[in-house]
Amino acid sequence: MNFPDFKAHISNIKTTKLGGLDAQFKLAPELRLRYNEDTIKAKNPKKAAVLALFYPDEHNRTRILLTKRASYKGTHSAQISFPGGKTALNDRNLEQTARRETFEEVGVHSDSIHTIRELTTVFIPPSNFLATPFIGYTNQRPIFTINYEVAATIEVLLEDLLNDMNISSVEMSTSYMDKVKVPCFKLDNYIIWGATAMMLSEIKELF
Repeated sequence: MNFPDFKAHISNIKTTKLGGLDAQFKLAPELRLRYNEDTIKAKNPKKAAVLALFYPDEHNRTRILLTKRASYKGTHSAQISFPGGKTALNDRNLEQTARRETFEEVGVHSDSIHTIRELTTVFIPPSNFLATPFIGYTNQRPIFTINYEVAATIEVLLEDLLNDMNISSVEMSTSYMDKVKVPCFKLDNYIIWGATAMMLSEIKELF
């Protein structure tokens, strides 16, 4: 999809009913439970926000930004995610959290980002985070400057996200599960699963 076509879709994206959990769970592992609000509240999760950023590349094709996390001793080491993170005391709201974290992690200035809308919150059981995704865009491809939390930026074509041929499943082993088959997106030779895939699934349905 070229970028003018993407921008022409924005008014519809703002008003289309979100797919919510039904859309997210198309790309959720089978062992992933649907937690109700009371159960999530009882776990007292940490609040976080992420940004799905769209922008044009040098050929005016629409891309969406993902990042590969740096390797560390933690639950989400080296996984694929959106820029984002937990709230800070000075953040006015979750949207500001997403914007601040995007600047800190990949160097995209908040002033250049146009927010489109908030998506459905995702509970992430392994790290006990409640993450709120936002989608937004910039009118030019940003110059990315990554910090220590990010190993690499991944610039995915929107048309690849929308292609059902890029949905698959793989067997995964992590610190909290062993040899479990999970649904995933295979994009730019990366396997994207878990909470990020659930968010991408809802974004995919919006288009």
